[in-house]
Amino acid sequence: MKIKQSPPLLWTLFVINICLSSNIYAAEKESANSKIKRAMSAAPEDISAAATIMDVDGTILRKGSNAWTCLPGIGLIPGDKHPMCNDKVWMKWMHAAKNGSEFSTDVIGVSYMMQGDALVNNDNPAATDPNDGGVWIQEGPHLMMLMPSVDMLVGLPRDPYAGGPYVMWDNTPLVHIMVPIEAKTK
Repeated sequence: MKIKQSPPLLWTLFVINICLSSNIYAAEKESANSKIKRAMSAAPEDISAAATIMDVDGTILRKGSNAWTCLPGIGLIPGDKHPMCNDKVWMKWMHAAKNGSEFSTDVIGVSYMMQGDALVNNDNPAATDPNDGGVWIQEGPHLMMLMPSVDMLVGLPRDPYAGGPYVMWDNTPLVHIMVPIEAKTK
């Protein structure tokens, strides 16, 4: 799967959100230990205990010994503190998304968000108004998966309320599969 240059507005909004989020974290002066603890809560302990912990601004808070990187929040939504733990494929994807560069993978990528996620539009990663008529979802504990080919997404629902795994941000360079761990209601 390749992330190609999308409309400039989408990338501009994405980068602005990342920058705003970084500034909010800096202003809060949260301790490194607090960020490390929250980042580790994103994945099972056998992953997060040995993971590298990286702040949302890229600062390494703790060097790890496995191939995972955990963050105390994500930069898509200013002030968001929902932690995530990513394999190397997801870290490559995040770097490409942040820089608006192409992304491809030959293997499946996995990310854990066991503390849930913020409220987002399932179709449009740049959407900011929950009253815009779009399908908005605040997912509880979940995994996210990147596929080597968009052909592998055929047959999966785009409706986050259909039950089970679903496709988020379809028809955008940021498309991925969401795998909920708990039931949800509308």
